[in-house]
Amino acid sequence: MEGPTTKQHKQDAPKNVECAIITLSDSRTLNDDVSGNIIKSLLEKEKHIIIEHVVIPDEGKLLVKEIKKLTSKAKVIITTGGTGIAKRDITVDSLEKLFNKKITAFSSIFAKLSYDDIGSSAIMSRATAGIINQTVIFCLPGSPKAVELGVKKLILPEIGHIVKHLK
Repeated sequence: MEGPTTKQHKQDAPKNVECAIITLSDSRTLNDDVSGNIIKSLLEKEKHIIIEHVVIPDEGKLLVKEIKKLTSKAKVIITTGGTGIAKRDITVDSLEKLFNKKITAFSSIFAKLSYDDIGSSAIMSRATAGIINQTVIFCLPGSPKAVELGVKKLILPEIGHIVKHLK
């Protein structure tokens, strides 16, 4: 339950946040990027502004380059893919070292919600979030179901509130 201070902060928070979406995939394109398009649709439904939506291969250097470019334009960047335990899952390893601050509760709460939804397979997700400069980065799994869960249950309810605190 939200207290009066949290309600006031959310009320005063920006309603239309500049967002970017990065899908990490060696096989997808923008045309068949199901998870990225779910993120885009959910953000647009809430009137957030999509400044960029890209699909890049699972390559750490490419991801870091894209993130550095987008942090100058976006207040929120959501990545999808590359958060698991496979050899090519490089998102978390590439980005956590860039975080000025890690949003530690995001991983824990996402894991709990995932466990409630899919059971013990949730332990293989390394979904994370953090701050790079004045931009919040959310790293979600590539699964459409996981993306929808993370965006609807965690990101959308707090997006403006977090951005407000970064100013």
